[in-house]
Amino acid sequence: MEKEIILGNVMVDCGDAQRLRAFYAGLLGWECCELYDMPAVRSESGVVFLFAKEEDYVPPVWPEQDGKQQKQMHFDFQAADVPEAVRKAESLGAVKAKAQFGGDRWTTMLDPAGHPFCLCSEG
Repeated sequence: MEKEIILGNVMVDCGDAQRLRAFYAGLLGWECCELYDMPAVRSESGVVFLFAKEEDYVPPVWPEQDGKQQKQMHFDFQAADVPEAVRKAESLGAVKAKAQFGGDRWTTMLDPAGHPFCLCSEG
């Protein structure tokens, strides 16, 4: 049997890597670090988000619209208290997406670089 391939890091493109690192460090409580000469955050269990500054970065549009930059992926984060997590994310620079589809199960947010992410109830 082949040895499995495992997830190493998650690379997030953005216009301001330092600002996005500070946002996710504050939201998730992960440590700030540098990896491959790039700003990053790391969880206690070793999950790493790297932030790549792209000069021509264009934020995705949510919800998707024809002819506009589409999201490529998004994060779902579980929180014991979704409204409190929303307040925390907003205090760090996120905004609540105008279009919401999760009812009371999740809230879709946009990080400071415009990436959508969801704050979801646990379980």
